[in-house]
Formats: sequence, structure tokens, C-alpha cells
Amino acid sequence: QVQLVESGGGLVQAGGSLRLSCAASGRTFSSYVMGWFRQAPGKERGFVAAITRSGARTDYADSVKGRFTISRDNAKNTVYLQMNSLKPEDTAVYYCAADRSIYNTLPRRTLSEYDYWGQGTQVTVSS
Repeated sequence: QVQLVESGGGLVQAGGSLRLSCAASGRTFSSYVMGWFRQAPGKERGFVAAITRSGARTDYADSVKGRFTISRDNAKNTVYLQMNSLKPEDTAVYYCAADRSIYNTLPRRTLSEYDYWGQGTQVTVSS
């Protein structure tokens, strides 16, 4: 069992940056593939980015590629999402998720592949 707590959301102007953090409890953080998802009002939750256990490999949704960077610090049990050049369409609640599968592979883009979820953090980008 792992608990995930996101932080770092807020209100930012278009073109600005934010860094989200997701802190995980427990001693097995390094054994999880980690992902970020987002859900805008009236829309389904969708994939943003994922990272393998060691951080060697990453995957991004086309809509954020080149602007967002996912990373992790296994010593701190934390995964990050650096978001640059933010756009109003990035406005959403952002969730981190952990996948306990034995397979350390990407892509991992569907909600059902993840076992644990955080409560989410709101990101609002004003135009």
C-alpha cells in the first residue's frame, strides 16, 4: 500500500511555469512506475506523463511534449512534474499515480494500469 500526496498547484498566467510534486509513503517507492494524469472540468481524466522506476525512461502525451518534464527522486520518495510554457488548456486537476506492476515498461497511459492515486492538485492557467 502506498499513499500519494500532490502539491505545487496554483494559479499562473499563460506562459508561466509550475512544478508539481507527489510525495509517496512507504519504502517501496522505487519499485513503482509513476504517472501524472489530469482532469479538466467536464472531461475525462487523461494521461500526461509517466516515468520508469529508475527514471531512465519517460513518456509524454503529445499535448505536453516539449513543455512538461517528469522526474523522480527515489531517495525522497517523490515524483515531479515541471510544467513550462503553460497554456489555458492546461487548466485541470492534476493527479499522480503509482503502478505496482512487475513490468517496468512504458507506455503506461491508461488509468486502469495504475493501482494508487493521489487526491489531486488544482492548476489554473489564466489567459
